[in-house]
Amino acid sequence: MKKSLSLSLIALALAMPALQGCVPAVIATGAAVGAMSIHDRRSTGTQADDETTEWRARGRIPEQYKAQSRVNFTSFNRRLLISGEVPNEDAKVAIEAEARKIEGVREIYNELTIGPAATLAARSNDSFIDSKVKARLVDSNQISANHIKVVTENGATYLLGLVTDREAKVAIAVARTTAGVRKVVNILEVLPDDDIRRLDAQALGSRKAPPPTAPVESR
Repeated sequence: MKKSLSLSLIALALAMPALQGCVPAVIATGAAVGAMSIHDRRSTGTQADDETTEWRARGRIPEQYKAQSRVNFTSFNRRLLISGEVPNEDAKVAIEAEARKIEGVREIYNELTIGPAATLAARSNDSFIDSKVKARLVDSNQISANHIKVVTENGATYLLGLVTDREAKVAIAVARTTAGVRKVVNILEVLPDDDIRRLDAQALGSRKAPPPTAPVESR
């Protein structure tokens, strides 16, 4: 019961920005992202490059396809996922071609589907699935949710991140057993354990050591 309540509260907290869209929620989310960035295995420079890539890609959608398309760009460690819906194959090819012109992009995963744009209800459901997957990653106590980026489109959940082989298996198992997930697409970048430990040490090294805790005496 306690575990179920904890999972529900985490899911609600993670879903709030997507469901509410109000200014305070955006501000709170921005602060949380800023705090979480120090736990990211990407360098701060790579994080900034990923944000810039997403912004540039959105601006490169050909004008003739914008009105009939709903396209999302998710960049992680310079690997770009393109998801959403476009009206035809020409649009899918053209959007990928423009994205490939962006400097610094190492790989592109074109997961655009051909058809009408997803409804608001479908998008809300995908956001809720994202929140459930993230909450279950937290609840598993086996992997940090900060190391996994979750993107769901029409019930298909995409996983991005820098992880060990063990962490990848945990993340995939969590995602595929989450209610509402139709399929899991693994785009995780798996690195050797030693490399991940080095990245974690670098990320933790950027933080100030916590103050010493006072001793406790029982009476």
